[in-house]
Amino acid sequence: MSNSHPPKRIAIFGSTGSIGTQALDVIGANPESFSVEVLTAQSNEELLIKQAIHFKPNIVVIGDEKKYPKVKEELSSHNIKVFTGESALEEVASMDVYDMMIAAIVGFAGLKPTLKAIEAGKGIALANKETLVVAGDIVMQKAVEHRAPIIPVDSEHSAIFQCLVGETRNRIEKVILTASGGPFLGRKPNFLVNVKRDHALQHPNWTMGAKITIDSATLMNKGLEMIEAKWLFNLQPEQVQVLIHKESIIHSMVQFEDGSIKAQMGLPDMKLPIQYALAFPHRIPSNLKRYDFRKPAQLNFEEPDTKTFRNLTLATDAMYKGGNVPCILNAANEIAVYAFLRNRVGFLDMTDVIEKTMGHVSFIKNPTLEEYFESDGEARNFAASLIKL
Repeated sequence: MSNSHPPKRIAIFGSTGSIGTQALDVIGANPESFSVEVLTAQSNEELLIKQAIHFKPNIVVIGDEKKYPKVKEELSSHNIKVFTGESALEEVASMDVYDMMIAAIVGFAGLKPTLKAIEAGKGIALANKETLVVAGDIVMQKAVEHRAPIIPVDSEHSAIFQCLVGETRNRIEKVILTASGGPFLGRKPNFLVNVKRDHALQHPNWTMGAKITIDSATLMNKGLEMIEAKWLFNLQPEQVQVLIHKESIIHSMVQFEDGSIKAQMGLPDMKLPIQYALAFPHRIPSNLKRYDFRKPAQLNFEEPDTKTFRNLTLATDAMYKGGNVPCILNAANEIAVYAFLRNRVGFLDMTDVIEKTMGHVSFIKNPTLEEYFESDGEARNFAASLIKL
């Protein structure tokens, strides 16, 4: 990005999570291109305070109101405005103090602030896939209405986005989302029944937060990504395919109607798609490690084992059914993962909880935003009752 432009002003919603901290690394390495204007966190006040003192944003929001006095006091001498609570997140998202939001709040909680940013016409670097899984139709419609560009940060969707640059008029035959397969690739149910939290949190290729790491281990992450891809790239369900590619070098591919396939490749490092989203439409230099084709290595591909990892089947069903079903799937999954991380439910039991919840909550074909929130609440309550949380 040429230095004649003022730095792009960035708001990081979810700055203390895995994506947020890596985004700050990217911004810190490119101070002439980006400045930090807003930082938000739910409850990690220690890290939020450190980030704020280092990056000197205009505004900080701490979601947990009990942590507000400490954050306010620690930042009182730094000329940083401090707010707290869910409504503050939405208000700050609507403010004209930033150019682009990194939407990195985990789960359903990221939906409302992202919608507010879209309504304010802000660019969105979207790292929260649940926003589109839950209410993709409404979110994409609003993005068109308010001319708010949505640039995906997920490595797979970033890959597809990069493959589509310059292809606006060309019809996509299908997109191929690659999946590492997670830590239990090739394992069968008799092994998985005994899997515990710490084992599932060891991902072979990526460093991610706890929620997404468990989703990766169950293949739910790939299921959510299929639904996200459908909305982001305006696809039919049958145009979205998943392949296991354990090396995570090809991040996804696009096949066009002439049979040609484009792939985006690189070593697995989230800083690359984060930097791409922030700097788009430019590419700016980075010192990230490069993939070397001269080092002998194989790239392997195989079909996912949907008999063992049934979450992928449930998510595919949700994508085809549409309506509020993906919202129900997501809510039940969030509760199941929460319970698994606290050793309250077994690894394979998470899928049963999701399946039962999808069968319990009433189907709505064209939900309003209000109905999405109601479906989410009902699904959470039912899933929690199955686990007895």
